[in-house]
Parts: sequence; C-alpha cells; structure tokens
Amino acid sequence: MIAFVSGRVAALAPDTAVVEVGGVGMALQCTPGTLAALRVGQPAKLSTSLVVREESLTLYGFADDDERQVFELLQTASGVGPRLAQAMLAVHAPDALRRAVATGDEKALTAVPGIGKKGAQRLLLELKDRLGDPVGP
Repeated sequence: MIAFVSGRVAALAPDTAVVEVGGVGMALQCTPGTLAALRVGQPAKLSTSLVVREESLTLYGFADDDERQVFELLQTASGVGPRLAQAMLAVHAPDALRRAVATGDEKALTAVPGIGKKGAQRLLLELKDRLGDPVGP
C-alpha cells in the first residue's frame, strides 16, 4: 500500500492533483477541500489510499491521515464505494461525519449527492459502531 506521497504539485484539475514523486507524476483523486490547499509548483504531502479494481488502480489523496481513515471506514458500509466515500468527505469533514452518525443526523447524510433517505438510514445503522466519536470540539 502507498501510505502517502510527497513532492512538488505538478498540476491541478477539478478532482485531481498530480504530485511529482521521484520524477514520476502520481495522479491522486482528491476532494475540493484538499485541492484548495494545494498550489502548483509548491511541495505537498498527501495521505493516500489505493483502490484496486479489476480494470484500474486509483490513488485517492487526503489532507491528513484522519480523512484517509474515515474514507476507508466509510467503504466498509454496503453500497459505499470510493466515489461515494469521497463525495461524503467533500460535503462533510471527518468530525462532521462522525457527529452526524453519532447523533443519527439523517439530514446531514442526505445532503451528500447520491444518498437518499433510505440510504442515509442504512448508513447510520451500519456506521454507528465503526466511525467512533468526534475527536474535535
């Protein structure tokens, strides 16, 4: 597994950052919040999660380890793949997701594109004991 990448930001796109690592450009799928903190030509260090599919290898990049861990935990729920997990993190910070799950806030989850009322109820039930309590204030 690739735990993180560190190097100069070579390019930015609406959902992707290319980080030059040892002369190789690594394309990372990132949330808008993570991308907003990056600048072309500046050094960056992103936590990563490699998703292996039959037809592709996709590297997802995150601002920190907490965001990466939540991304991976979200995918343990049925029906949640990497794209939906990333969409959830694009709408809510990791602690906001933990708070929503801990308090049963269905409305917060339905704010994520692709999650309806029934999906939110299922996610609240499945993630209740997995995400843990919010760590921030």
